[in-house]
Amino acid sequence: MATLRDIQRRIRSVQSTQKITRAMKLVAAAKLRRAQERILAARPYATKMAELLGHLVSGAESAGHPLLEQREGPRRQIVIIAADRGLAGAFNSNILRRAVDLIRESSAAEVTLVVVGRKVRDFFRRRPHTIKRDMIGFWDRLAYSHACELADYFMQEYLDNEIDEVYLLYNEFRSVAVQRPVRVKLLPIPQAETGDGEGAAEQVDYIYEPSAEAILGDLLPRHVRMQVFRALMESLAGEYGARMTAMEAATKNAKEMIDVLSIQYNKARQEKITKELLDIVGGAEALKQASAS
Repeated sequence: MATLRDIQRRIRSVQSTQKITRAMKLVAAAKLRRAQERILAARPYATKMAELLGHLVSGAESAGHPLLEQREGPRRQIVIIAADRGLAGAFNSNILRRAVDLIRESSAAEVTLVVVGRKVRDFFRRRPHTIKRDMIGFWDRLAYSHACELADYFMQEYLDNEIDEVYLLYNEFRSVAVQRPVRVKLLPIPQAETGDGEGAAEQVDYIYEPSAEAILGDLLPRHVRMQVFRALMESLAGEYGARMTAMEAATKNAKEMIDVLSIQYNKARQEKITKELLDIVGGAEALKQASAS
């Protein structure tokens, strides 16, 4: 049976953990507000760009652009985005499980990985998969330049004919408590995404200067970079939301454990006091009997 000192030690330990989880929840909540503002501001821009591209690629002049070229090769590259740190509930495990399923179900003979986040990098390092590139340690200073660096890398690989298709896998931020794993085909840019997406409207006639090909050649890479930047921001906001939810649950669990331990401490203390009183009474009775004899 645990002694009073043992129970007190456990209570202090849980109280220390509770302070840490409460502080982590507050930090995640503060960061989540900023990340949520960024992603809500970026979504309309991404939708409008998809709408504009829908009008441009609908014409015959876009058929020859290399980023729209549909290939039948077996070389697939998967860009997997997770977090650098844990303590975020099932945030990392959900995306890793989805990535493993995607690799297993892939019909491509050659699958390479681009991993973003320390958790996904460490996970796939221990498995027989080819990691072409990794990016870690930038989440607290996430900028558009990080998306450009990543997108330009696999766009160049695609243009150099080293890969035939690129998929993006990340957690989409739905709410503080909900992050949904999403798979997006980046390259070749799907015609349905640009021409038939929700942002598409009726056909509009544009006057192009200098030409439709030049404008498309500038907008298509911008579109891919924006898709990557949006995925990074979605994942970052989802991570903060998941961590905030997980730390709130951990703080609540710590409080419940402290209540249980406090009841155990009070019960053990009362038993000790009762035992001491019985010993005193028993001693007094023994002295009384000894005096009488």
